[in-house]
Amino acid sequence: MGNHQKRLSVPNSWPVERKEATFTVKADAGPHGENGVPLLIVMRDVLSYVDSRKEARYALNQDAVYVNGDAVSDESRPIGMFDILTFPSRDEFYRVFPGVGGRLALTEIDEESASSRLGKITSKRQVNGGEFQLTLHDGTNIQLEDASDYSVNDSLVIDNDEKDVVAHFEYGEGALVTAVDGQHAGEIGEVEEILVTPGSGRNSVTVSTETPSASPEAGEPGEDREFETVEEYVVTIDENFVGDEE
Repeated sequence: MGNHQKRLSVPNSWPVERKEATFTVKADAGPHGENGVPLLIVMRDVLSYVDSRKEARYALNQDAVYVNGDAVSDESRPIGMFDILTFPSRDEFYRVFPGVGGRLALTEIDEESASSRLGKITSKRQVNGGEFQLTLHDGTNIQLEDASDYSVNDSLVIDNDEKDVVAHFEYGEGALVTAVDGQHAGEIGEVEEILVTPGSGRNSVTVSTETPSASPEAGEPGEDREFETVEEYVVTIDENFVGDEE
């Protein structure tokens, strides 16, 4: 397998211009699956901190970049939704957040906010020994003796140092969510209704929100409206994320 990826075929979440060149860097296997964006693209194309792979490797060898509290040495390490990027020498902290159209964007945050990260529970099962294993959207596994308070589609806040659960946001009607994929990616609102599809079909969810900008289709700014999307496209958040986006 080569180290390059054609720009025209990259996932929609990658923040790259498809027609600037034929190829871009390829992400290694790791968190976030095929939607994970190589760290090199973030450092070079988004933040303009380096001009080349060589410069990125040098910076990473100096422990200049931390992802979710851990120093990173691989410039192809996939970066994805809700990851926390820390640049100690610059005293800069970023949260990876879904932007309009599903492209991943960086939201600058303070040091306290960078001490933990959000994860959506995508799987819950009992493992050998009687403990329960929760799997998050990025593939992280957490084992707990008692997981009765947690359900699939809930969100957890994980401390980056101790890897402990420090907050829990329940998914359900009235929950604050953000769409992370699909036509409404990047929009934030409250769950109005969860539409359960019988059988193996995907559930959908109706979300109420405010129109962010004027357009003939969307209405005037601040106007209440609703949108419907696939349940797996929404993630439960709290008001702190709304503040970050503003």
